[in-house]
Amino acid sequence: MNDREGRTMPEETRAIGYICPVCGQAVIASRTAFQLAAGDSVLPCPCGKSELRFHQLGDRCEVTVPCLFCARDHTAVCANEAMLGRELLALSCPASGLGVCQIGREDRVFQAMEKLEAAVDKLRMDDQADRRGAFLNETVMAEVLGELKDIAARGGVRCACGSADYGAKVGYSAVDLVCAACGAALRLGAATPDDLADLCARDTLIIPGKKDR
Repeated sequence: MNDREGRTMPEETRAIGYICPVCGQAVIASRTAFQLAAGDSVLPCPCGKSELRFHQLGDRCEVTVPCLFCARDHTAVCANEAMLGRELLALSCPASGLGVCQIGREDRVFQAMEKLEAAVDKLRMDDQADRRGAFLNETVMAEVLGELKDIAARGGVRCACGSADYGAKVGYSAVDLVCAACGAALRLGAATPDDLADLCARDTLIIPGKKDR
């Protein structure tokens, strides 16, 4: 690409990251926006036993990523505009609530992958010690639930649909706030100290809401 003066301009790139469920190492690579939008492509792990796949569907892209947490492949369809334009696009495992794929600006992807690796390390240590409890990090979960209670006591939890009634579903590594009126949900991470810090920095929690009820 050239500018008006004929100088070569660097092509925009996207960083992509996931953790191989076979060898356990983080796989991070860069692809140009053209490479991602031009057609189908794969991002293989160096071990050769897993790969992340991109399948183009016109203005959308189907992303299939192997999951370290439930040993299944997860597939999501996202708009090319979001994949190529957002600072960070994260795909999560429905079972664990943890991210399995990060796409976006290089610094944001590396930050997200560091958080994910910390959560994975914690899980591995618990497994090795045979001390795995009800939550990925019981201390963080307890602190998150306490902070959530304080925010709720201040009237800081509501839904964009207008309702203030909600329920909480506590999972292994996250808490889902579910609107009692429209059924929309807001997921709050509860696996790492960063998840707790993010929650503590928020005065209110707004459930996205559903347009059609």
